[in-house]
Amino acid sequence: MRHSIVLFALVAGVTSPMLEAEPVTFTEHVAPIIFNNCTDCHRPGQGAPFSLTNFEEVRKRGKFIVDVTADRYMPPWHAASGGPAFKDERRLTEAQIETLRQWVASEMPEGDPTKLPSLPNFPEGWRLGTPDMVIEMSEAFDIPADGPDIYRNFVVTLALPEDKWLKAIDFRPSAPAVVHHSLFFLDETGEARKRDAEDDTPGFRRMPQRLERSGHLGGWALGGNALMLPDGMADKLPRNADFVFSTHFHPSGKPEKEKSVAALYFSDEPPTRRHSKVQLPPLFGALAAIDIPAGEKRYSKTDYFDVPVDVHAFLIGAHAHYLGKEMTMKATLPGGELLQLLRVDEWDFAWQEQYAYKEFVLLPKGTRIDSEIVWDNSSENPRNPANPPKRTKWGLESTDEMGSITIALSAVDQADSEALEAAIGEHRRESALRTFLANADQSEEGRGWMQRARTMFDQDKNGQFDPEERKLIREFLKGMGL
Repeated sequence: MRHSIVLFALVAGVTSPMLEAEPVTFTEHVAPIIFNNCTDCHRPGQGAPFSLTNFEEVRKRGKFIVDVTADRYMPPWHAASGGPAFKDERRLTEAQIETLRQWVASEMPEGDPTKLPSLPNFPEGWRLGTPDMVIEMSEAFDIPADGPDIYRNFVVTLALPEDKWLKAIDFRPSAPAVVHHSLFFLDETGEARKRDAEDDTPGFRRMPQRLERSGHLGGWALGGNALMLPDGMADKLPRNADFVFSTHFHPSGKPEKEKSVAALYFSDEPPTRRHSKVQLPPLFGALAAIDIPAGEKRYSKTDYFDVPVDVHAFLIGAHAHYLGKEMTMKATLPGGELLQLLRVDEWDFAWQEQYAYKEFVLLPKGTRIDSEIVWDNSSENPRNPANPPKRTKWGLESTDEMGSITIALSAVDQADSEALEAAIGEHRRESALRTFLANADQSEEGRGWMQRARTMFDQDKNGQFDPEERKLIREFLKGMGL
């Protein structure tokens, strides 16, 4: 009889209303999610359009928050799961998204005020802390309300007392609505300063090719956050160098003034590790012959790089314009194992982030890195700037297209650094030749050139240009100024 009473009590307990789920409240359940994942940007003085710092502010946007978190538009984190973990991921869990949904469905109760957590201790000023040096454009540059995109270069004289080693650069545009990105360059020749002085308006238009090839330090784009280089790594900042902001402006519909500011962070010691970057396809896709037909829903370009030495990967990021759709980079390890390095399923031109791995990712010698960039030039792409869609080729304007993924590598054995750099340069030259050969026969003149090239360089007469023959073609084109 005693067992029957116990069984009855257990069954009654399952159905008892006393054990119904605890109601979801703002103070106990929702505030920790919002404060730790949203408020850093959604607070006074930051770039988000409204604040989420208290109950009333969050309640006012409750239904909107559920919508944008359910489709993972917010928090902005476009790297898909899978592969090595990234630092500072802003991806909400399914449980967190469900908590927000339940709260809104239950009419957004506030809950016990004594259970409200404090706001995180957000850093004041620069995100990376107090900089070693702050630089600023000497004059503001006027951006008109409308018109084509503007590319302009602005010089800041550093006048350093001695050489420095640079760990990070943080960037602040004064008119973020019109600054799409800014690339950073160093000039030790004074040429950039001379070009600036010769122009009547602040800055100058065309960056010298020499600086584009050898003086590039990195850059900032919408959605990007400054990142410190890993321990042991730094870029040299010569004492006689000028700093150049190479900035892309996109008029917003009203006149703006831009006076960019950057914070520089130095290392106390010279670097002990060199680092390099591999971009696939190179030069943001300039060598990939991007030519997207109007209406094409899935146009893609691929590229690959064979890793010549053991390397550590530590940073990765992608770039495209409005038509960009999917970005994928993967590694095939020597044993055949596949490793996802980056996957972006829904590209957003307005949020171009760099992703730092939590730990160094070992890519042994013989690893093959593959990238694929996919564009959507159909009317179904809500970000398509053309209606109806139009043929789109590679170009600098926002309404042109680009596409590439860049991964930062450092040789495990630093003695292999030069071999890594040589392989990266060889890949860039081979990409240029591959594109040249693929498109040379598109005209009558080109077809004539290809016929002569086969006579001159196809030495084994197999109808293809083998590696050694391709080197001869490159030397010939270099000698011709091509």
